[in-house]
Amino acid sequence: MAKEKTCFACTSCGYETTRWVGRCPACGAWNTMEETVATPAMKAAPQKAAKQRGGTGATALLLKDIPEDAVERTTTGISELDRVLGGGIVEGGLMLIGGDPGIGKSTLLLQVCANLCRDGKKVLYISGEESAKQIKLRARRLGIDVPNLYVLAENALDGVEEKLMKLSPDVAVVDSIQTMYRPEMASAPGSVSQIRECTSLIMRLCKETGTAIFLVGHVTKEGAIAGPRMLEHMVDVVLYFEGDRQQEYRLLRAVKNRFGSVNELGVFQMTQQGMQVVPNPSEQLLSHRAKGASGSVVFCGLEGSRPLLCDVQALTAPSYFGTPRRTVGGADNGRVALLLAVLEKRCGQRTSNQDVYVNVAGGLELSEPAADLALCMAVASSLKDEAVGAQTAVMGEIGLAGEVRAIPQCDRRIAECARLGFTTILLPRENMKRVTAPEGVKLIGVGTVMQALSVLF
Repeated sequence: MAKEKTCFACTSCGYETTRWVGRCPACGAWNTMEETVATPAMKAAPQKAAKQRGGTGATALLLKDIPEDAVERTTTGISELDRVLGGGIVEGGLMLIGGDPGIGKSTLLLQVCANLCRDGKKVLYISGEESAKQIKLRARRLGIDVPNLYVLAENALDGVEEKLMKLSPDVAVVDSIQTMYRPEMASAPGSVSQIRECTSLIMRLCKETGTAIFLVGHVTKEGAIAGPRMLEHMVDVVLYFEGDRQQEYRLLRAVKNRFGSVNELGVFQMTQQGMQVVPNPSEQLLSHRAKGASGSVVFCGLEGSRPLLCDVQALTAPSYFGTPRRTVGGADNGRVALLLAVLEKRCGQRTSNQDVYVNVAGGLELSEPAADLALCMAVASSLKDEAVGAQTAVMGEIGLAGEVRAIPQCDRRIAECARLGFTTILLPRENMKRVTAPEGVKLIGVGTVMQALSVLF
């Protein structure tokens, strides 16, 4: 028996080579080459037609001649998911949802299927990981009992294509894309070539039939969706579930959306009844805050179009080692080190002999520079062992000279703080020129970190 020929394919970009290399020549990623079975070249007879699918046969149109049909969206019945999708499901859209195992991807999509069926939509749930009986057990646990939800346990994409064409559902779910395979290809399910071909076929089905399809994607240990990077380029929407299975809240974030804005955030809570919407996340994130404790500062960040209040915590303790510890959760490590240097150089707050621990409560990740002033004030509060006022919110970006720079969309942040009862807001002086204080709220503008310290302490 002839030995199977193998090749090495990059899991990041799909580049193939006959020998293993440590760094991919195409995308430059390290340790991404995996050995797969090479697909033999098919020698077609001259008189036979090519086995590749034909194109759509569409003709070129002038932009002004293309009809402008209003895009109709179908609501999922889950308000936070509709927010992240940009208002609902678009006909013929291909959406990819990724996240850690057990974080709630399949649970959320099964709830979406049930809501759509109650609205009279025809839905097909395709599972390559679970049997039909297992899905039935999950539906019973979630209290789902709808008559028009079709379930298909199938891995071969040819069979999936046949059932999709026959049923022609309004919405379909493929759980997961890594378990699908095309029988005519020699590589195993989950390989670069299989994921690329299967996604390409599903994308064509979406555009031809108008069926909106959700794809569930596995993630790697780095948190990225497994498979070639082109997988995210091929789909219309990419959603990521963030958070840990041990945490109370799960965050659904849009990183790509052809039908709406990106970086929108949905907040969910996993319960016995499935994924439940958190209607007021700011209030929930601050509900367990320890008032009157030093090292705690409230900051209002922006997640897409949503202002979100969170508790920024810091703890300092004398270090008994030559190199003090810096432990950061929910913020950038390098950014915190920069702010500590500014505190010591510009404000005389000595942190070089202190272990510093920073945490953002609730599992949020702060990536915007507007959180700089809140982080600095939390560290200073712990150093001085003096608490910041319970009804005080802090926001602002800090430069290396110790200046406090203006931040975007300050009026929306102020409105959210006022809605939750905060009476004092510390913000950059530049923003004071363009905002108006709501009734009962005192705005304090500062130009440097030293001024902020003198105001709060």
